[in-house]
Amino acid sequence: MKKFFGEFKKFITRGNVVDMAVGVIVGTAFTAIVNGLSNFVLKPLINALLAIIMGEKGFDGIITVLGDPVYQVDANGQLLNGLEGRELAYDLTKTIYIDWGSFINAIINFFLVAFVLFCIVKIINHARDGGKKLETSAFNGLPSKADRKEMKKRGIKFSDANAVADYFEEKARKEAEAKAAAAEKARLEKEANPTTEELLKQIRDLLIAKDAEK
Repeated sequence: MKKFFGEFKKFITRGNVVDMAVGVIVGTAFTAIVNGLSNFVLKPLINALLAIIMGEKGFDGIITVLGDPVYQVDANGQLLNGLEGRELAYDLTKTIYIDWGSFINAIINFFLVAFVLFCIVKIINHARDGGKKLETSAFNGLPSKADRKEMKKRGIKFSDANAVADYFEEKARKEAEAKAAAAEKARLEKEANPTTEELLKQIRDLLIAKDAEK
């Protein structure tokens, strides 16, 4: 039992589990924002526009009845009028039909949610990129903490522009030399330990060279 609870504690305190939980919570809140903007702001505007163009019901009521329809009746058995009194009202619970209006509304809702999500993500990315640019511009050219420590160790003052420039030039040169040395070391290690494919290519090249000499 102790081992079981120990493993459970280890499982729930793992970083990826915590990150997943935070992601689910944030995702739920983000979904509420997207649906709220879509359902309470954009969709009413579109419905108002559709009401102006297509009438009060918009896409609602656009159906295709398959077979004989069943009409609604009142308590006295009288047929009820349908949309705006122009036709009889279908009893949709007993009628087989294709609801084109609901399908079109679902498509509109999909594009609304996708559009809202796109706009929100674009705003977030723009704000994040702007923050990175601001951070880069704010600290561009300033020595890092390690650089200041090394300059202080060498007796270089930050007010001495020439000494600071020489320090960064030397640092850049050493970094370039270290990068070149690492690349050369990797090349030599690759030559010393060739892969099977590389060995086959070398053997092929040697055979081709011998055939050319003949």
